[in-house]
Parts: sequence; C-alpha cells; structure tokens
Amino acid sequence: MINQIIVTFVLGILIIPAIVIDGEFSDTHDAKIDLLLKKLNKPAVKSIKSPYGGIIDCVHMKSHPIYDHPLFKNYTIQMKPSGDPDKWNNDTSNIVTQLWTINGKCPQNTIPIRRTTREDILRAESIESYGKKYPNNIPRRKPANSTNEIHEYATLRVNGIFRGAEAVINVWKPYVQMPREFSLAQMWLVAGPPSNLNTIEFGWQVYPGRYGDDNARFFIYWTADGYRSGCYNIDCPGFVPVNQAYVLGEPIGHDPRTGNWWLKLNHHVFIGYWPSILFNHLRNGATEITWGGEITNYRVNLQHTMTNMGSGGFASEGYERASYFRKLKIYDECNTWKPIHDHVPEYFTTQESCYNIRYAYETDWGDYFFYGGPGRNLYCT
Repeated sequence: MINQIIVTFVLGILIIPAIVIDGEFSDTHDAKIDLLLKKLNKPAVKSIKSPYGGIIDCVHMKSHPIYDHPLFKNYTIQMKPSGDPDKWNNDTSNIVTQLWTINGKCPQNTIPIRRTTREDILRAESIESYGKKYPNNIPRRKPANSTNEIHEYATLRVNGIFRGAEAVINVWKPYVQMPREFSLAQMWLVAGPPSNLNTIEFGWQVYPGRYGDDNARFFIYWTADGYRSGCYNIDCPGFVPVNQAYVLGEPIGHDPRTGNWWLKLNHHVFIGYWPSILFNHLRNGATEITWGGEITNYRVNLQHTMTNMGSGGFASEGYERASYFRKLKIYDECNTWKPIHDHVPEYFTTQESCYNIRYAYETDWGDYFFYGGPGRNLYCT
C-alpha cells in the first residue's frame, strides 16, 4: 500500500507540471501562429476559391505587403519598368492564367494573394523558419570527400556583369519521396560574397512540406544577407507583385533607372519586382546567373532519396523525356539581350549517377540543356 501511494504521488508530481507546461506552450505557440497569420493575411476586398482548395484574397494596393517592411512605409509602388528595352507591356490576353481565375477575378487596384493557413505554418519545422530556406542554398562544388550533402544540383552557370536573364523552362510534376524534401527548377541571379550574398530566384517546385500537396507550383525567393533573412513568395515583405493575374513566369530583368529587378512572363507580362533598396550588391547588377534543378536528399535509412529531379529522366533521354531549359539569354551591362555561349558556361552536378546535365547550342533552341534524373538507382545509392 505504501509503495502504491508513493508511486501515485510521484506520477502526480510529474504529470501535473507536464500538463501545465504543455498548456502554456500550446497557448504561446497558438498565439504566435495567430500573430503570423494576421500579419500575412491582409484584409480582402474579395476572396476566390481555388480549384486546388486554397483561397485567393484580392488585397487592395493600399494594404500591399510591401508596406510591412520598415524601408517602405511611404513607398510609391512602381507599376511597370521605367525603361522598356523590349517594349514590354502588361497584356495578358494571350496568357493561360492560373486555374483560380475560372472562379472569378480580382477587382481593379487589388492584387491576388494566396491565403496562408494554420496548416501551412504547422508543416514548417518551426514558426520562425516558415517561408525561409536554409543557408548555403547556392550550387557550389564541394571537396571530393564531402558526404551527406542535403542539397543536390544539376545546373549551368555564367559569370560577368548582368542586368537580366531569361529562359524557357518546361514544367513537370516529379515524384518527391517525403514531405520535407522538394524538387525544383529555377534561375538564380547572384551578387556579393557568401557571408552577405544577394539572390533573387524564380522557378517551379514540388514541395509537399510547404504546400501540403504534390502539385508543381511557381515560386520566387530572395535574400539580401546569405539566407539569414528573405523568404519565399511574399511570406515576408520584399517582392512587390503588381499583376492582377499573379501568374509567375520565366524571365527576370533589371530596370537600369531605378535598379529594381522585374519579373516578367512570356516577354510582356509584368508580375512584379524586387526593389533595389533591398540589396547592397544586386542593385548594381548580378555577377553570376545560374539555371538548373535542385532536390533535397535526407537519406532515410542511409539510402539516397528516390525524389526525382525534373521529369525523373536523365539528360541523355532528350526531348519529351528529360526536362530542359532553352533559349538561355543574359541582359548585359550595355542593356542588350545576348546568348550565353560567349560567357563560357560552366555546368555542375552533385552526383552524376543520380542527376545529370547536358548542354548544347542549336539555332532554334539557342543555348539549352537537358537535366534531371530519378535519384536512387543501381549506381546512385
């Protein structure tokens, strides 16, 4: 009987504080999520349900997320580049927009923003890491004896002084083995030293741990300090969307008058821009441009992931079977679009047996490359 009392009493001491602490933690955690949701989800003039299950909020330009940034409290949003080297316009009549637009369109003077949900935030490793990448997210050669690299690449890079970049990218829906892994194809525009790296990034990705499904989604990213800050899409103030269709597209261009970096679709649709004031290196141009694929490999059970890059086919499989980037161009410091082969492109793969790349040039496709792979296979373990 004494033993039974002692045991009951000890369990009581251990259990009661656990319940109280858990309750306090839960309340604090929920409060932090609520605060972040309130910050991210602006008042909507109109809300539209997406066929994929999400909600698109039409937010008035007066409530634009950029105004949350301390540098942009009295900022005047630029609706199109001050210089149009290719006479860009904002005509969307020939563009296939995202499927949410079949259920409605946003009114004038509003922008569509995907509503962030509690589930979106809970899928992140922490509230603080929501919408962020890990440091060292730039393709770089590692020493030959490097092991357990989480990020793997198949990319092509040019170095110089650039004010823009362009490519035609085909979109696939690669298999991703586990929710916290992703597969993407993107462009990186880079300037500055590693400790203070400036990047702007655009592409498509399959990332179940972020979006809650295996759909391929267009995305953007930026950082001004080597990935210590910055974020995906508009999960923090920085990128300035201005297009009511909000369809993210391929090319990125630099406005020589303002220094802003513009994202455009199919040569003539402005999606939005990164203001030059965000950056201390990129405001003068990029020194490196990279195109290609990336996956994350968490080596479950010490085996290489089966996550596909691109289509899941190796570069040698070619057209209709392998992923590609074609018509690669750079916008040089003389404000002229040029093919990239004059800059001696460098290609890089983390593990050729898992994912690879093949670069070439031809008249119709210009500079191009096939890339990708299946991940784990007989030679990739």
